[in-house]
Amino acid sequence: VQLQASGGGLVQAGGSLRLSCAASGTIFSFNGMAWYRQSPGEQRELVARISWGGSIDLADSVQARFTISKDNAKKTVYLQMNSLKPEDTAVYYCNMYGVKLRWGLPASDYWGQGTQVTVSS
Repeated sequence: VQLQASGGGLVQAGGSLRLSCAASGTIFSFNGMAWYRQSPGEQRELVARISWGGSIDLADSVQARFTISKDNAKKTVYLQMNSLKPEDTAVYYCNMYGVKLRWGLPASDYWGQGTQVTVSS
C-alpha cells in the first residue's frame, strides 16, 4: 500500500490550501484515513480523521478552519485548510488506518511521505 500526498506549499496567513492523499495497492478493507502534522522539535499530532462511515474527529486547534472529506471508491482523503495561521506550518502526513490486505489478516496502519505546509505571517 502506498499513500501519495500532494497539495502542500507556501501560503500567506489567512490563505487556503487543499491537501489530497490517494492510496494505491490491493486493499481488502480499511477503517479510515487521517491527517497528522509534525513541526520541528514537536511530536506528530492528529489534525483530522474520518472513518469509513464518515465519522470525523478534528483537533481543537483547527476546528472551524479545516475540513476533512473522502472518496472511499478512490481511496482518497482531502484536507481543506482555510484561514491558515503561521502555527499551522508543519509537515503534513497522510495516514490510512485499520488496513487489511486480505480477509483474516491483522490490520495495519500506513503512512504517506509527508507534504510541507508553510504559512508566512
